[in-house]
Amino acid sequence: MFSRLPPVTQALLIINGLAFALQYLLTNETFAAFMLWPIGDVGFDAYAPEQSFLPWQLLTYGFLHGSFTHLAFNMLALLMFGAPLEYTWGNRRFLIYYLVCVAGAGVCQLLVSSWTVAQGGGAYPTLGASGGVFGLLLAYGMLFPNQRVMLLIPPIPMKARTLVIVYGVIELLMGFTGLQPGVAHFAHLGGMLFGWLLIRYWRGQPPFGKGGPRRPTIVR
Repeated sequence: MFSRLPPVTQALLIINGLAFALQYLLTNETFAAFMLWPIGDVGFDAYAPEQSFLPWQLLTYGFLHGSFTHLAFNMLALLMFGAPLEYTWGNRRFLIYYLVCVAGAGVCQLLVSSWTVAQGGGAYPTLGASGGVFGLLLAYGMLFPNQRVMLLIPPIPMKARTLVIVYGVIELLMGFTGLQPGVAHFAHLGGMLFGWLLIRYWRGQPPFGKGGPRRPTIVR
C-alpha cells in the first residue's frame, strides 16, 4: 500500500519518521533550534540561540514530534486525508498547500505564545505536524463534504464536513478555556484558517476577488 501512495504524501511520511528517529537517537536538545520558539521581550538571545525564534522554525517545527503517539496520530491523518487531496490537486499544489498550513499554524502559535511570554508566562517550544494535518482535514471537508469518515475515538462514522465543524469547535473551546494545556490549539486553528484562505484564493473567492478559479481548476 505504501508504494501506491502519491509521492509527496509518501515523502512527508518518510521525512517525519526519519526526523523522529533522529530525535530519539540524538535527543530533543539537538533539535532545539528547529522547534518553534516564542518571541520574547528581548527577541533573539545570543546566549541561547537554540532557544530563540528563527525564521526557518515556521516550517521545521512541523517535522518534529514529542512522542511516538503524537507522530502516529499525525501520520495516520496525513495518510487518510493527504493521499486523496494529492491525487485531486497534483503533487506541486498539494505540497504548497501543506507547507502553507504548517507555516500559517506556526504564525498563529507564534502570536499566542509570544503574547503569553510577554505576560510573564514560560517560553516553551512548539513542535508537530498537527497544524498541517488540520489544514488537510479542512481541505478534505471542503472538497469531499459528503464523504463518510470514521473517528478512532470514539468510533463514530460521520460526514467529512461534520467532522471538520466538530473538530473546529472543539479546538476553539479548548484554546479559549485552557482545558487541555500543553496542546497548541491555536496552531491547529491556524492551519485550518490558512488552508481555508488558500483554497479561497485558488477559487478566486472573496477576499481575493471574484475572477473565477485560478489554474488548475480542479479546486472544487
